[in-house]
Amino acid sequence: MPAAILLNVLQVALVLGLSPLLRGVLNRLVERLQSKRGPVIWQPYRDLFKLWHKTSVEHEGASFIRRFAPYAYFIAPLIVTMLIPVLTAFPLFWAFMGDMVAAGFILGFGGFFLALAAIDAGDVYGAMGASRTRMVSSLAEPIFVIVFFAVSLTANSTIPYVVTAHWISSAGAFFAPSHLLLLAAFLMLLLAETGRIPVDNPSGHFELAMIDEARSLDFAGRPLALVKWGGYMKFMVLGVVLTNVLVAPWGLLTTVGPVPIVLAVAVLALKLLVLVGLVAAIEGSLAKLRLYRIQEFLGAAFVTAVLALLVQPFHQ
Repeated sequence: MPAAILLNVLQVALVLGLSPLLRGVLNRLVERLQSKRGPVIWQPYRDLFKLWHKTSVEHEGASFIRRFAPYAYFIAPLIVTMLIPVLTAFPLFWAFMGDMVAAGFILGFGGFFLALAAIDAGDVYGAMGASRTRMVSSLAEPIFVIVFFAVSLTANSTIPYVVTAHWISSAGAFFAPSHLLLLAAFLMLLLAETGRIPVDNPSGHFELAMIDEARSLDFAGRPLALVKWGGYMKFMVLGVVLTNVLVAPWGLLTTVGPVPIVLAVAVLALKLLVLVGLVAAIEGSLAKLRLYRIQEFLGAAFVTAVLALLVQPFHQ
């Protein structure tokens, strides 16, 4: 039990510490693909440090939701971190407290309160961004459910550690067409939920076109740092689910020790770098969709997930 607690703390510390670096690498790579110099990979740490030491400004008449929302958005990915195999192939002591569907709803919980806070500020751009993010989330949540139902038909479970063990032990199921369709649907879902192109442009600063970033326009200081940090962690957590649960569950920690832990961290970093390269390549080859074309993109993801669910019985 003490080892499990320490490993859980290590996983949380890893997501806390490496998620800004992952975003910095992604931003740098996207800029380089566009023939720009781009910021240094440490820029997210500098931004968080600067925001953390700035004064927070609150709207007059704002309710407690404005103060609570940044913490909810920040804590949600950390809770999910304790449910998924970030480093270990064996379950830790919180592993069976929730499955992948619950993890999706926990992340949605943070986003929901952030949208409420944007509306609570009374700013038209924040409310517009909140409305758009709720539209995207309402289209994305059914995809979450269908993807994980399809996974449960193969692995007979939606617990991340059980699913990981199933893919490791059955290579035939891993390369089945239904599983490949699931990977495509989840990748499209990741792009939508983290505000990446083609659904949203994270580097855009035009208020009328913002979606994900518009929710935090009225935050400043430490609350804004929490929101940005929570967004970094959300991307990393969804990336871990994609890489360690659905795509490449190998290389996880099976025995406790300093050397195996270092190797597991190195393998995780390599997997996430491959994912970052894929996301950067997508952003370098596609443009941001118009608002009402986002429904078509997520509709395609939903159809892909349903196809994976329908063809699943043929591979059992």
